[in-house]
Amino acid sequence: MSPTVALVTGLVLGAVLVGAVVVTRRRLAEEPVRVQPDPTLEQLLSRRLLDLMDPAVVVVDLDEAVLLANPAARALGIVRGTRLLVPELLQVVRDVRDGGSRRADVSLPGDLVGSGPRRVGVHGVRLESGSAPVPGPVALVLQDVTEARRVEEVRRDFVANVGHELKTPVGALALLAEAVQDAADDPETVQRFATRMSHEADRLARLVRELVDLSRLQGGEPLPELVPVDVDTVLHESTDRTGLAAAAKKIDLVVGGERGLVVRGVEAQLATAVTNLLANAVHYSPENTRIAVAARARSGFAEIAVTDSGIGIPREDRARVFERFYRVDQSRASSTGGTGLGLAIVKHVASNHGGSVSVWSEEGLGSTFTLRIPLAAADAPDTAGQTPTDTGSEPAAAQESPSAVSHAGGHTEGRP
Repeated sequence: MSPTVALVTGLVLGAVLVGAVVVTRRRLAEEPVRVQPDPTLEQLLSRRLLDLMDPAVVVVDLDEAVLLANPAARALGIVRGTRLLVPELLQVVRDVRDGGSRRADVSLPGDLVGSGPRRVGVHGVRLESGSAPVPGPVALVLQDVTEARRVEEVRRDFVANVGHELKTPVGALALLAEAVQDAADDPETVQRFATRMSHEADRLARLVRELVDLSRLQGGEPLPELVPVDVDTVLHESTDRTGLAAAAKKIDLVVGGERGLVVRGVEAQLATAVTNLLANAVHYSPENTRIAVAARARSGFAEIAVTDSGIGIPREDRARVFERFYRVDQSRASSTGGTGLGLAIVKHVASNHGGSVSVWSEEGLGSTFTLRIPLAAADAPDTAGQTPTDTGSEPAAAQESPSAVSHAGGHTEGRP
């Protein structure tokens, strides 16, 4: 038994005696009166401490009626009156009564909890004295493990994905090296394989670089001091980095919007975020199209919107595009050379700067990614301080009828 559960169990035993006195008095109200001792100070303190503890505690009697539930348990919505509302918790109670202490993870439905589905770790123990001829009440100690389980799952997926992503270019390089050896007497074939090896090496280097960047953004290193950053400089740097890739597909990069905006941040990180958005737009846009990047001030934030007329994102994928290694179209992964980390980096850059990133998209009509970064104090209007739109939500300006990028100034019609 863990120290936390042992402590809770001790407190429960004292608190149950307090509750038992009350319940017994109620049940014997119409029976011959038997003298019941008043709760001791120690028992009253145990009940008080139990009420103040974070773990949720529920005590269930032999009839599966709730004898005691502290405020944390009632806040979870799992108790109504003397009833335990979650069948899985009742099953844990029965298992404990039949076989002793039990541990289990139980999912609580979102409509019950009120704040979305939760997952709780449950430790059930029997409360009985050594001389008791029959099992006593069962105590359930519940702790919210939703975030812990999510982190564990992300870590497992991350390790599996990294292994897979690294294996692909490394395996390709090994095969190409063998092919070069076999074709040593054919200069033309060697040249072709060498070009392919260079491509795979670049892909491997990009993957490693983005993994390092993502690790730093997620807390591996402290965030540098935020300083005033000129948004125009960020846009110029980002379009310069992606200019060659866009030119290769005959895609026009158009810059527009408000000039002279200043945000507080790290220029290198902001330039990387906007570059990733532009590179993503270039990868998934057909040739001879146009991509617009525009900035504007709104509600205390600088909104940098990247709009393309590409293939768009299916509705079921929009909520996941900012996940690490997630690709909407896996079949295009090799041809585009994408690592699936670019948008995850954008998300963490936005988060580290106190901002957000969102996406509007329709299949066949293109996409608009909007990065929101707090303006520097001198540029922030009176409405500064409003909470930015949550990641993945639809920008307000994008709710109108979408259209392609307009002809002049880099503005977009119907999208931010």
